[in-house]
Amino acid sequence: MFTRRHLLRGAAASGAYAGAASLLPAWAQSVHGGQSMQKQPPALTGPAFDLSVGHANVMIGGRNGHAVTVNGSLPAPLIRFREGERVTLHVHNTLDEDTSIHWHGLLVPFYMDGVPGVSFPGIKPGETFTYEFAVPQNGTYWYHSHSGLQEQSGLYGPIIIDPAGADPVSYDREYVLVLSDWLFEHPHKVYAKLKKNNEVFNMQERTLGDFISDASEKGLGKTIEDRAMWGNMRMSATDIADVTGAAYTYLINGHSTDDNWTALFETGERIRLRIINAAAMTIFNFRIPGLPMTVVQADGLHVQPVDTDEIQIGVAETYDVIIEPNRPRPFAIVAEAIDRFGQAVATLSPRPDMRATAPLLRERPILTHKDMAMDHGSMAQNMTGMEHGDHAMTKQAHSHKMGVGVDMVAEMPTNRLNEPGLGLENVPHRALRYTQLKSTVQNPDLRAPEREIEIHLTGNMERFMWGFDGVKFSAIEKPITLYEGERVRFTLVNDTMMTHPIHLHGMFFELNTEESDHRPRKHTVNVKPGEKLSFDVTADHVGDWAFHCHLLFHMHAGMMQVVSVLPKSEGRPSSNMDHEGHDIHPSAPHNAHKHEGH
Repeated sequence: MFTRRHLLRGAAASGAYAGAASLLPAWAQSVHGGQSMQKQPPALTGPAFDLSVGHANVMIGGRNGHAVTVNGSLPAPLIRFREGERVTLHVHNTLDEDTSIHWHGLLVPFYMDGVPGVSFPGIKPGETFTYEFAVPQNGTYWYHSHSGLQEQSGLYGPIIIDPAGADPVSYDREYVLVLSDWLFEHPHKVYAKLKKNNEVFNMQERTLGDFISDASEKGLGKTIEDRAMWGNMRMSATDIADVTGAAYTYLINGHSTDDNWTALFETGERIRLRIINAAAMTIFNFRIPGLPMTVVQADGLHVQPVDTDEIQIGVAETYDVIIEPNRPRPFAIVAEAIDRFGQAVATLSPRPDMRATAPLLRERPILTHKDMAMDHGSMAQNMTGMEHGDHAMTKQAHSHKMGVGVDMVAEMPTNRLNEPGLGLENVPHRALRYTQLKSTVQNPDLRAPEREIEIHLTGNMERFMWGFDGVKFSAIEKPITLYEGERVRFTLVNDTMMTHPIHLHGMFFELNTEESDHRPRKHTVNVKPGEKLSFDVTADHVGDWAFHCHLLFHMHAGMMQVVSVLPKSEGRPSSNMDHEGHDIHPSAPHNAHKHEGH
C-alpha cells in the first residue's frame, strides 16, 4: 500500500527534505537551508501571544516522526519579552488530552506557573487558558509542558527576556542553541521498558577485555573484589544514563548531526550563545573544540566572566557564553551525552558550504566508590540500615523511609561542587565547576538561614523507582512548608549513583559554593552521585511550587515534592519549633531540623 509515510520518505529521498525545514521556527533553521544571516534570531514578540498545542509530523535525520508541538514547530517558537512589560499568552489545546505550559525560571504568580495539580488544573482538550503576568527579570529561559511526557515529545521552546536598560553583556551576534533528546518510539513505551529493566538501554557494559585491562592496572584481587561488589549490588558501574543513544537521537535546534545545523560568523565577532538544555533525560557535556568560551550567565542571571572549554549542563539549566572565533574555519558545536554513547554536532562556520568534522565519542565514564559515597567494601553495612557508623549517619538512616523504593543510602556523602561533573574530572582542558560561578551583583538577602531542611534523593535503580526521602510524589501527605520572608537552607543528599538536576519553581536560590555575598543564584542544580550540597532560599514568593528532579522519567516515577510558601498572615512557628511544630535540637546550626517528607 502506498501510504503517507512512503510519500514522506520518497520526498526526502528525492531532495524535497528541505521542505521539512518549515516545521522548524525561523531561529532554528540552518543557514544553508536558505535563511539569511541574522544578527538577532526572529522570534514571537509581545505583549500578546497565541500558542497552539497540537500534533505534528516531523522529519529528523531523514526519518519521519510524531511530535507534540507549539504552533506546529519543533522546537517551539522562540518567545521574546522585555523586562518590565506585562504579557498575555493564550494557550490553545488542540490535543485529545490535557496539556500545560510551565515558564521555566520565570518569577510569575504561582497560579500562572503551569503545573497541573499544583498551581492550576491544566488545560483541557479544546480549551484555551490565558497566562498573564509581568516580567520582572531578564536573561535566557525556556518553556515546556508539565503534563505527562509531552515534554519528551517536543513541547519545549526558548525564551529570551531583554533587559529594560543596557545589556551588560556586549556582543555582535547571538544564537540560541536548544539541546534535546528525541525518541522515535512513544515515550510511555520507553518508560514501560525502564520499569521492566532499568538497564535495557545500557549498551556499554564492561567486557572481558575491560576485566583484563583493570586486572593489569589494579591487580587481579582488587579487580575480582570490585566486580563481585557490583554484582552483589545488582548494579552496573556503567549505568550513567537511563535512556541512551541506543534509543535517542540527540538534537541541536531540532536538528540531528546528519542535518548539520549551521551558524555563520565573521572573524573577530563576539558571539553570544544562549545554551538551553531542554532534554527530557540527557545531561550534556557542551564544548566547541579549539574555541574557548567565556561564561557570562547561568540560569538567566549574570555571573562574573569565567573562561572555560567545556560545561556539563544539567537538564533544565541554561548558560550564556561568549565566543570569539578568530580563524575563518568551521568549528564543531558538540553536545555529548554524559554517558558518551551519543552526541549532537552542529557547525559554526564563516561560510554556509563548510562543515565541521564531528569529533569521535570519548571513552565512557565509569562509576567509582566515590559515587557510592562509601568506603570500599562498606556496601553490606549500608544495605542493612546503617547500623554501624557515627551518630549523624545513624540518624540519617532513620530520617527517611527505608524499603523497596530505596536501594542504598550514602554513608559518607561529600560536597562535590568543586568538581566539573561525571567524566570530566581528568579532561586535558578546562571544565566549568559551580565554585567558579560568582554573581555580578551582591546577593539580595545576606541573612543567615533560620533553619535547615535536609532532603534525600532516593531510588531503586533496578525497579526504576525514584523519590525524595524514600517516598514518591503520589504518597506525599504534606508539602514542605515555608513562611513568607523566612530564610531557609536546603541540604540535598544524593543517596543514588546517578546525577539528578533538581529544580525549584518560583524562587532562585544561592548555591553554597563559598562564604561570600556574591554566590551564584540558580533555579536548577546538578546533584552528583553521593553528593551532599546546600543552597539558601528566601521564601519571598507566596504560593505552591513544584520541586523535582528534572529528569522527566524520574519525576514521572515520583521524584517530586511541593514547596508551599504561606503568607505572613497565617503566622509561623516560634523560633524553637520547626514547620511541623516539633522541637528543634538547640545545638543544631541555624535551628537545623530534618524534614521527614512523608
